[in-house]
Amino acid sequence: MIEFHLDPQSGVSPYMQLVRQVRHALRLDMLREGDQLPTVKDVVAQLAINPNTVLKAYRELEHEGLVAARPGVGTFVTRTLADASLAALGPLRLDLRRWLAKARRAGLDEESIEALFLTTFRAEAEEEIA
Repeated sequence: MIEFHLDPQSGVSPYMQLVRQVRHALRLDMLREGDQLPTVKDVVAQLAINPNTVLKAYRELEHEGLVAARPGVGTFVTRTLADASLAALGPLRLDLRRWLAKARRAGLDEESIEALFLTTFRAEAEEEIA
């Protein structure tokens, strides 16, 4: 089962952070069709957030066709976002872990690593478009 976390410094609304985490878990095959999401009550207790925030995230995921609510039972995954390239994730994850270790040895903190990755990622994406 997915365990949510919130980053108050991210600039992303809490409900969208929950949506993104579910999408990532679906994409990485960490959540599969039929899996149950944590109950609203459990997420509220874990994260100390408003129940409406969790409900909004779950409604967004339902609108996207990724989950379905079963009244009195819970919210369940209805489809995955994983694709055939999933087998490539293992070696890529290993390469990324090595890169992260190298970045930490170079003295970069988590925020600097994230900034470096995101700016490089965005620059690469822009080059592909051009």
